[in-house]
Amino acid sequence: MSPRMRLLMAWDFEPSVVIGCIVLVAAFVAGISIVSRDHSQPAAQANAAKISHGLLFAAAIAVLMLALTSPVDVLADDYLFSAHMLQHMLLVLAVPPMLLMAVSPALAARILRVPTIARVERVLGRPVVAWTIANLTLWLWHEPTLYNAALADEDLHIFEHLCFLVAFTIFWWPFLAPMHERRIAPLLAVIYLVAATVSCSVLGILITFAPLGIFPAYLSPRDELGILPLIREWGLTPRVDQDLGGLLMWVGGGAVFLGAMIAALARWYAEPEGDIEFAPHLRHEEPLRL
Repeated sequence: MSPRMRLLMAWDFEPSVVIGCIVLVAAFVAGISIVSRDHSQPAAQANAAKISHGLLFAAAIAVLMLALTSPVDVLADDYLFSAHMLQHMLLVLAVPPMLLMAVSPALAARILRVPTIARVERVLGRPVVAWTIANLTLWLWHEPTLYNAALADEDLHIFEHLCFLVAFTIFWWPFLAPMHERRIAPLLAVIYLVAATVSCSVLGILITFAPLGIFPAYLSPRDELGILPLIREWGLTPRVDQDLGGLLMWVGGGAVFLGAMIAALARWYAEPEGDIEFAPHLRHEEPLRL
């Protein structure tokens, strides 16, 4: 079998990933069934919403599986720092926002009726808190000592991925909360996203221009699959690989945040002039949640 075929067939259905996805699917189906009992919406409108949310959820699960069980994961764990950065970008910039957009406002409202969850959301939903948790998580796990430790310990590696998913679900909540009143206003959202762009870009720049060897596992891969000649054929030497990984975070992350900023400005522009508020979710009871 050729190295290319060995790579294409290198899927690793890690039990923790499969079980996690099954739990997410079960929770989503249970949520849909609960919301379906509410007949306040016309049937056609309710069905259309159910289909759109279902498709978004399926896409999120597909991306999650792609990141953690496909050949991307094999390359990330054993061969390429750049593949690992691609994996991390999918876990922080793709899966969490898609999962949030898959949750209907009705389901989110029901969940937030639970007092404990509501209290947690009031704290973690503050933009400064959400931003800080996500960016500290991103920086800490890319500190070379912790990063290399996660590569060497599978349990720690699983915990790292969970940290990314949870931290960035918290990060995206103020911007993409299913209930409009829980979202920060568009102008504040742009500031929030610009700050995230700067943080992600600085980290990417530091990695790009760091000395070769800060992630030593990628200097001499074990090559159990026998695909290293194929990777070198692609021109991915250790130096190019590290530079590409830094650029994925620097440029790729910035592009995603830029797209989100454009969406925030479009949302702002689309609002009737009299409805524009700095923080609509604080209309009644709270001071500005910073």
